[in-house]
Amino acid sequence: MPAPFASRPSPKIVFGPGTLGELPALVREAGATSVFLVTDSGLIRAGHAARATALLEAAGIPVTLYDHAHENPSESDAAACRDAARAAKFDCFVALGGGSSMDTAKATNFLLTNGGAMRDYHGYGKATKPLLPLIAVPTTAGTGSECQSYALVSRDDTHEKMACGDPKALARAAILDPELTATQPRAVAILTGLDALAHALESAVTSKRNPISAAYSEASFRQLSAAIARVIVGEATAEDRGRMLLGAALAGLAIENSMLGAAHATANPLTARHGVTHGHAVALMLPQVMRFNAADAAVAAIYAHFAGLLPVGPELAQAGLTQVRPYETTAGAAPLIAWVADLVSASLLPAFDARAVDVAALADDATRQWTGKFNPRPLQAADFAALYRHALGMEK
Repeated sequence: MPAPFASRPSPKIVFGPGTLGELPALVREAGATSVFLVTDSGLIRAGHAARATALLEAAGIPVTLYDHAHENPSESDAAACRDAARAAKFDCFVALGGGSSMDTAKATNFLLTNGGAMRDYHGYGKATKPLLPLIAVPTTAGTGSECQSYALVSRDDTHEKMACGDPKALARAAILDPELTATQPRAVAILTGLDALAHALESAVTSKRNPISAAYSEASFRQLSAAIARVIVGEATAEDRGRMLLGAALAGLAIENSMLGAAHATANPLTARHGVTHGHAVALMLPQVMRFNAADAAVAAIYAHFAGLLPVGPELAQAGLTQVRPYETTAGAAPLIAWVADLVSASLLPAFDARAVDVAALADDATRQWTGKFNPRPLQAADFAALYRHALGMEK
């Protein structure tokens, strides 16, 4: 019998090309009459913010546009958005963009409705008053934030990433329109795709995994693994973009019901201390963390099951990836880990100079990351240090 668990709710998910057109109806469905639209300057240039605004205004829904969302939003970013929101009249947030826009909108929702500073909400369930409804419209296929009740915000002083969660912060609806991801630069599509893949694989094996999260993790992996090789070689089709967007959202639901592990716990300090883009940092660490976790027999069995779900086809050869079937001849977790490592290698990520790295400091930071507490194999500072040394090429 599975261990006891309680599932968390999902937003209403509206998926398909052109579904951005459903935005006004979803605002009305949330009981709202006016919108504070949080996005970034890149989405302004891509024209997506103008499309969303035009749709809402044509439906008689006034819009206040805030286009200053930044990558890895900080406490100061959240406060700045809150100040802008205070000057506006609205009763619904719309977050249009990647995880940063969604995190900024959620963080602003906390501050505007409940007051205080973001560090007051570090943890889960600390908002005592209702939050305004949120509709999330991702334009990247990566974070799955549209399906999570957490805002990730960095402290201004230490740059530590704080997970600030509350069931009231979950979006009422998520619009998954693959047309919106067509404008992603290839590098962004690769990094966000690798992040989504890490979400599917980490959520599948955490100490909090359960039958609900397992179903989401596997469904996410099926979608992502079928498309990510073509994303990496720059040949993604409209169908691939749909798979990646849906896979990222399903991984978000898996995280919401399970959590993440040591790949994210080790990635965050690389971002905070060395400015490594989140998806890049996660990709660097994921194969080593999977090797570490595969020493657990139950985890190895899950990895072996996922290996059996991998696609076989010309897209793997096009990406320069190893075709590891037939899996029947290779037992255990090795085929999946090799496939992930080949994906990362084929992604041609920027070289990271490890000479200036203080491994002890990174490891110490990693021990304090919340996600690491859910890794299936517990880690001490020495374990984190070993992971860094192997992942960064300091040891073979």
